[in-house]
Amino acid sequence: MRTDPECLFCRIVAGELPATKIDEDERTLTFLDINPATRGHALVVPKAHAADLLAVGDDDLAACARTAKRIAARQRERLGALGVNLINSSGAAAWQTVFHFHVHVIPRYDGDPLRLPWAPSPADMDEIARTGAELAR
Repeated sequence: MRTDPECLFCRIVAGELPATKIDEDERTLTFLDINPATRGHALVVPKAHAADLLAVGDDDLAACARTAKRIAARQRERLGALGVNLINSSGAAAWQTVFHFHVHVIPRYDGDPLRLPWAPSPADMDEIARTGAELAR
């Protein structure tokens, strides 16, 4: 398994640093965020080191998605969450601060303090069409 001795999350996976672990399987570890957006905010990480979304292997990515779904259901059932946000930040420009792929599983409650920075607004439809053409196969 790939590890990075300087990586905070690799050190948590290895048991070298403490964490409040809430789930573990062959490929993933889930622990509570120490700077939570809301009560029960969890991080799902692959046990193998991968810096970000573009580096994580397909099997580890799929395992993280399955685990995130399982944790989200647990947050709704046990914590009374009314909804759940799944967030991944890939790269510094996207606010990634720990460079080990991870998914934030953030339970949402009425009146919780989390405000996401994106405020949807209509875009230029010609620009959307041009961008779509660039991204299409």
